[in-house]
Amino acid sequence: MNNPFKEILTSEDDIRDLLGYPSELVKKKVIKCLDIHCRNFISLSPLLFLATSDEQGFCDVSPRGDAPGSVIVIDEKHLVIPERPGNRRIDSLRNILSNPRVGIIFIIPGLEETLRINGQAFVIKDEKILDLMKAKDKKPTLGIGVKVEECFIHCAKAFKRSGVWESKSWPEENTLPLIPTILSDHVNSTEFTVEVIRKGLQESYEKRLY
Repeated sequence: MNNPFKEILTSEDDIRDLLGYPSELVKKKVIKCLDIHCRNFISLSPLLFLATSDEQGFCDVSPRGDAPGSVIVIDEKHLVIPERPGNRRIDSLRNILSNPRVGIIFIIPGLEETLRINGQAFVIKDEKILDLMKAKDKKPTLGIGVKVEECFIHCAKAFKRSGVWESKSWPEENTLPLIPTILSDHVNSTEFTVEVIRKGLQESYEKRLY
């Protein structure tokens, strides 16, 4: 298949010529530890996105949602994300084993700025730490420990442009994608009909969140 992109930039200088350089505030806002502000932000965040890649550079971004306070801050350089039950693809965990570099975005509902953290991750099984992350009386089997290297606030422009917190901008419910239909078409197997997948998803969401 021919590449449809005809004007590809291949150097930072070319990009800088068009977009310019960051302001002094942007250059100086990065800190190297979890200060009181970062800790407070994390304690209020029920949703994060974890970016990983393997040793070949193949990438994955995984949403992680839980009650606020579920991510544990150990000290000013370390935090732990609980590994709750999922689909067992373990994309993030496999990537961390081969390439520990991770990027995280923490989100607080209604707040348009986000907290970004970059660092080095580890798959951990420290029982004392996992005990702190029990939910519904269930302890996570594993956790993702992160050694923090960079923390900074990301501006609100993406959320302002998207209007994601403004309910008037949301699509009508009857126009939303039908997930069981999509999955059935993608799997393309008579074994996994729309109804089979719908029931399986419902059971998973009701019985296997923790």
